[in-house]
Amino acid sequence: MRTPAVRFRVDFGRHEAVGPGKIALLEHIAASGSLSQAARELKMSYRRAWQLLESLNGSFSERVAVTSKGGRGGGGAALTPLGTELVSQYRAFDRDVQSRAARYFQELAAKSRARSTAGAAPVRRLSER
Repeated sequence: MRTPAVRFRVDFGRHEAVGPGKIALLEHIAASGSLSQAARELKMSYRRAWQLLESLNGSFSERVAVTSKGGRGGGGAALTPLGTELVSQYRAFDRDVQSRAARYFQELAAKSRARSTAGAAPVRRLSER
C-alpha cells in the first residue's frame, strides 16, 4: 500500500513563499557550508540556487543565510539563527501534515492503484475521444 503524501508551501505574503525546494537548499547549505556545493548536491545551477537564496533572504526582515565570497581563503555559506528556525519549523509542520495525511487518507490509499508510467496507456485529449 502506498502512503499518501502532501506537498505544500507556506506563503508569508504575495511574493514570499517557502516550500520543499527552498528548505532543501537551506538544509544542504547547513550541511555543506557552501552554496555551490548545495547546488551541486541538489542538481541545480549555482545561479538558480543563488536566486532561491536571495528570494528567501528578501522574504524576511532578517537574512536566513549569509554568504562570503570565495577566493584564496575560500567562500562559504551558513544559516543564520532565523534560517535554522525556519528549517526546524517547516520540518516540524511537515511531519505533522504527513502524519495527518496518513491518518485521513489511509483507507483511500489502500484503494488507490500504484501505477508506474511504464506501460501505462497514453493520455488522450478530450478532442480525441
